[in-house]
Amino acid sequence: MDTFAATADELATAPLLGCLLREAAEPLGGGVHRTRAGGRLLRVASAHRPRRAQLLTDGQWRPLTHADLVKLVSDELSLLTGVSNDTLPAEMIDSRDALAAILTARAGAHPPADPWLRSEQSLLMGHPHHPAPKARGGGPAGTWLRYAPEAYARFPLTLLAVRADALAEEGDTSALDALAPDSAPDSTPVPPGYHLLPAHPWQLALLDQHPGIRAAFTDGRLLRLAARSEPAAPTSSVRTVHLAGADLFLKFSLDVRITNDIRRLWWHDLRRLRRTDTAVSAALAADPGADPAADTGAAWLSDRGYRAVAGLGEELAVVVREGFGTRLRPGATPLLAAALAEGFEGSPLAAAPDPAGWWTAYLRCLVPPVLRAFARHGVVLECHLQNCLLAVDAAGLPVQALFRDAEGVRTLAESGRAAGWERLVYCLLVNHLTEIAATLADRHPAHARSLWPTARRELRSWAEELDLPELHGLLKAPTVPGKANLLLRWTAADGAAARYVPVPNPLAAC
Repeated sequence: MDTFAATADELATAPLLGCLLREAAEPLGGGVHRTRAGGRLLRVASAHRPRRAQLLTDGQWRPLTHADLVKLVSDELSLLTGVSNDTLPAEMIDSRDALAAILTARAGAHPPADPWLRSEQSLLMGHPHHPAPKARGGGPAGTWLRYAPEAYARFPLTLLAVRADALAEEGDTSALDALAPDSAPDSTPVPPGYHLLPAHPWQLALLDQHPGIRAAFTDGRLLRLAARSEPAAPTSSVRTVHLAGADLFLKFSLDVRITNDIRRLWWHDLRRLRRTDTAVSAALAADPGADPAADTGAAWLSDRGYRAVAGLGEELAVVVREGFGTRLRPGATPLLAAALAEGFEGSPLAAAPDPAGWWTAYLRCLVPPVLRAFARHGVVLECHLQNCLLAVDAAGLPVQALFRDAEGVRTLAESGRAAGWERLVYCLLVNHLTEIAATLADRHPAHARSLWPTARRELRSWAEELDLPELHGLLKAPTVPGKANLLLRWTAADGAAARYVPVPNPLAAC
């Protein structure tokens, strides 16, 4: 096995193994786990993101390849659920093969110089508890690699024009019109009576034979302009890109299954976009009369509006998200939280001279705005690792948290208080803080035992400040909800229908 293939095997093994151990096995101690359905014994060397596993076979511990693990997981889930699934194992293999293609492409590419973009495009392992985090819809690498953030991609967007009578939009989309091609000889200006509509070239390729879109080009509702945008940099979500010159993010529909969902901008989410964005903006604004010294400077990157083609579904929809602009504190550098957890070149977490101080600063940036939004405004931020950015100062110390993506936000009026709190605990504690704490402990083992007592003190202080009974309960709960992505995908549940299993509460054990 060549180096890229071996590395891809390990990187694909870790999240699949994380799913199996969380959702379908029980720990016996000493790194040994027993599968619940088949009673097989597995041994892993590391409790955090283990990349290798051994299976007890005929009295001997034998190493498992990724292919072996796919077979074992499939057998276990069939026994555990009574349901068969031929699709998910193929996605697991696709995820591993995609990693091999990405690693090969990376060997001939240079990582971005900008630390923020480098962090966005650094995620090789991806979601640590998903069975196929890097699957790209099963298509050959040649169809998607040029758009892959993990391969340091940059590409121009295709510029279309949509006739005014076929325009569907809401909110402030004026930033799109500012992307209009100039009057250079090789560019096509937006004709009178039309509006600019940027399109992701991968999505256009996927829709090449779409009868409705072909008809729209034929009857003039849609025009394809000769010009293209400045190079766009895909962020960690794949379908959201950044235009540095415009200081703008654009989120596209992408008819590819990535993790749990086909990544289309569904109408029901688009129609609630402005209402949700307004609620979050209000929730993260400074509370009247609040102590200025307690202001964390937390910021929301606003989803200002969307533009689409009426009558064509959501296939060519685009959401306009503001850039860092005035949201970012002067002199601060934003970094993707998921990249801090996975590790990347230049990560301040790896080189922190004072890990305990770094952790305390991180908690004070992240936790208060999330809890305030819930307690005082009824807003559930989807504060998981991929939707949070941490801004650090010149010394690498956390100074600000930034949040994004209105699609994942819920209000208590929509979800109900109990379901909203469950979602918040999963996103903040299980998906986010647990991963950052484990990464800090791996890199600075001398500080490992102090991390969760520090977090407990911070959370207890906010339980009193906000008079939040759920938070008092969390501090005593033996378990917390861990999202069960393997079971969700195996049983073909809707990606938005989160399913949870109990996992040990790190706050209760300290």
